[in-house]
Amino acid sequence: MVSHKIERLNSDILKYLSTIILTETRDELLKTITLTEVDTSKDLSYAKVYFTSISELPHEVLEKEVNEASPYLRGCLAKVLTDTRNIPSLHFEYDTSIEYATKIEKIINNLHQD
Repeated sequence: MVSHKIERLNSDILKYLSTIILTETRDELLKTITLTEVDTSKDLSYAKVYFTSISELPHEVLEKEVNEASPYLRGCLAKVLTDTRNIPSLHFEYDTSIEYATKIEKIINNLHQD
């Protein structure tokens, strides 16, 4: 069970990172991503940030590019998360759940049409 503190931190990281990416970054590739979820470890040292993108680049290339920007994003996050002693290390992963849901929806629609 995730504690309320971790849930609140996940929510704050998601909100602030989205704002930072939209307003403070100059990389156009970063501006194409949408953050979907944050999962912080129990010891608050590590956070997985899930994202999707409208870019046509392969998922692996996107993950590599976004993870290269994670130290900068972590530094910006440290400026706004003043109530947290340690800012977790950020690791970005492409979120395939939306694509999976779309695939399942197409299968169901095809079954109803037949």
